Amino acid sequence: MKFVSTRNSELRVTFEEALFQGLAPDGGLYVPEESLELQTHFKALGRDSTFHEIASLVTAYLLKGELDAGAVHRIVKNAFPFEPKLVQIDDQLSILELYHGPSCAFKDFGASFLASAMEEFLAQSNRKAVILVATSGDTGSAVATAFHNKKNIDVVILYPSGRVSPLQEKQLTTLGGNITALEVDGSFDDCQRMVKAAFVDPELSKAFPLTSANSISLGRLIPQSFYYIWAFAQLKEQLKEEFFFCVPSGNFGNLTAGLWAWKWGLPVTGFIAATNANDVVPHYLETGIYAPRPSQLTYSNAMDVGNPSNFERMENLFHKNWNLMRSLVFGDSITDAETLEVIRDVKASHNMFLCPHTAVGYKAARRFLEREARDNGHVCVLSTAHPAKFLEVVEMATGLTPELPPPLVEASTKEKQSYKIGKTLADLSTILHQVLK
Repeated sequence: MKFVSTRNSELRVTFEEALFQGLAPDGGLYVPEESLELQTHFKALGRDSTFHEIASLVTAYLLKGELDAGAVHRIVKNAFPFEPKLVQIDDQLSILELYHGPSCAFKDFGASFLASAMEEFLAQSNRKAVILVATSGDTGSAVATAFHNKKNIDVVILYPSGRVSPLQEKQLTTLGGNITALEVDGSFDDCQRMVKAAFVDPELSKAFPLTSANSISLGRLIPQSFYYIWAFAQLKEQLKEEFFFCVPSGNFGNLTAGLWAWKWGLPVTGFIAATNANDVVPHYLETGIYAPRPSQLTYSNAMDVGNPSNFERMENLFHKNWNLMRSLVFGDSITDAETLEVIRDVKASHNMFLCPHTAVGYKAARRFLEREARDNGHVCVLSTAHPAKFLEVVEMATGLTPELPPPLVEASTKEKQSYKIGKTLADLSTILHQVLK
């Protein structure tokens, strides 16, 4: 299997090359050159199919000829000492809990696989790597915990000052060691822009072996497809005619991973892209006009993205065909007021706390089922983070405080360690030379 740039299909690399390059040299994002034909395998899956089995199946096909079965087994085993959980709400709606990993967010799946894969390749070649990553919240904490104390790897995380929750900030700024946190005087889009600029800057590329752990990274994106497949296997026996995933979306990496699983043969009727006020993609799906704009602050802050990077991968998948994309992907935008209402109502009716991002997905799923009159449809909502990571919003909605899981309790007691910097490439360059010397 080779991987190509979204901007030049002639630019072909191995998985290892894509893993450590992060961004393609032409500024594009890497995607699989060919579509896997896994429909027969997917149809054979059932409730007894384990998450590890599914992860190993897809990984082995994607890395065929590049890593042997032993390496694939080590990567998957080391990456996933945790797994998803599925909660049935009613006949038409279920929630896929993806926050049972070390940082209590769905991005643990991608970050842990990426760290495990990089460790495997670096051990074979005795090389070093510098992970440079921008975060709007959960990516930073997932990457920090996944890569903490990994040999031959340094991690530098950029996050927007005052725009991540207090607990998220604690998780990504308290580990120390090989983890450096940079508090940027700007938005997530500024952080993302700085990271992209660093990758194509000749001086920085020469000085440091830079790579990414954002959803820019192929190695972080591919493993996010695994839990879509696992959820289907768990639900397939009870499904009627139509099956949808509803994906709370910010940078659109999570949705892209689901679309890849569909492309490989997963029998999904469609996807619901649920956003907050940052509704660039739902607007595109409705009008055919893609108009990035500065991000707006919302209660679901990890989705506050005004120019989602992975839209380029989505366009590539659908050959820039608007009608083709909107035939499979449905968009919706949820307000902050609706988000709070859902958190309150679900707690009252089901005695379940939702994080604000999951609440966005829940509302979009319910509205989709009602609006489209999908009586024979089932929607699986991706629950992206533990509600305790957003205590302030959950308390505002319900007047109650969810119990902190052990990883968050530990992080909350530690002291923040970060560097405050401006929002230019020069600011980033200066601090990189200072901390990585």
